[in-house]
Amino acid sequence: MNTTPSTGSGKVMSLASRLIVGSLLPRIDYAVEESTQAFTTPEMLRPNIGSKRYGWTHYGVFLPNLPAPFGYCNVMTLLGATGAVMFDNDYLHKDKPRDTATFLNSTAFGERHHYRAYSIDKECGLAADGSRIAFGDNLVIEGSYPSYRVQAAWEDFRLDIQLQCTDTVSWFVRNVVYDHLSLLATCSGTISQGGHSASLDKVMCTFEYARCASPYSLMGSILPEAWKLPADFFTYQIINLDERTQLLLTDVRSLGRTAFKGVHVRTLDGEAEVHAQDVEFRIHDYLPEPAIAPDGRSMRLPRRFGWIVRDADDAIILDIRCTIASPWRYGHGRGYVASYDFEGSFRDQQHAGQGYIEYIDCETVNRAG
Repeated sequence: MNTTPSTGSGKVMSLASRLIVGSLLPRIDYAVEESTQAFTTPEMLRPNIGSKRYGWTHYGVFLPNLPAPFGYCNVMTLLGATGAVMFDNDYLHKDKPRDTATFLNSTAFGERHHYRAYSIDKECGLAADGSRIAFGDNLVIEGSYPSYRVQAAWEDFRLDIQLQCTDTVSWFVRNVVYDHLSLLATCSGTISQGGHSASLDKVMCTFEYARCASPYSLMGSILPEAWKLPADFFTYQIINLDERTQLLLTDVRSLGRTAFKGVHVRTLDGEAEVHAQDVEFRIHDYLPEPAIAPDGRSMRLPRRFGWIVRDADDAIILDIRCTIASPWRYGHGRGYVASYDFEGSFRDQQHAGQGYIEYIDCETVNRAG
């Protein structure tokens, strides 16, 4: 099996990416500092349709630890194409890239999941203030911070939950062109699929939002690969460590340079901290065969991996080992989602359970031969 670079970025975008990731972002981004402060800007949670400043928006709801057979549930949306290598599926575009929305919804159960594109203009219902976000007959998110009702339906899958957000916020990016946040939340309601159902009572979860500038605010045609932002590796993972403590684990790279690697620790008691100085994400082995996307692109996916986090005194804070425990589901941009089993230690206490993973690896393409 040969491994070759897959990011087809041109020299101009490659140079720009190195300057932004290596020099500019550390100077203008305030995500780490603001992740220890309460959330006070709910007015920002808007879809930004027609905005000249923000070209794409993301709403997400993630339940990382559900009873069998569900394992997890994700509600992952994008309103507008991003112009980034790892998130754009150009083959799904509707009229124009900015008119294209996608919705991914999956659990660990069965062989089916929901992923499709929608025309924002013709198939989505979006209130300007964000009080209603609808994707055809498949998804409705209604309400305003801190309370939302989320309903999803496709084939025999049904989700109907009431979400209650806290003011504990984790920022992954916080600057003048890109905001990406996760609010710690709890949810109650029901989930059903394939003859199985479960009642949820104050289950710890996340409500997530992002808004970002995009080249598609200025142009209506699809960008060539060489002119896309070469963000090409991404993993985001959620673990409910216990009934009150949640970990968010992130590793994002562009052409081999780390844009952000860190672990957010937060609790329902309002505690919040970020570890971003000595964080190691290591893949121990991959599935034997690459996954093949609907457009023919291949991607290697991990089978076993782990995280190690140390403090300033080189003491280990987190040391966990993880094994994929569900089918990988396609549709997180060009990547995949799944659940995993983990075991290890956090602050000298042993823990075991299951987590949720999003994974995109466009750094390499695996081709048989």
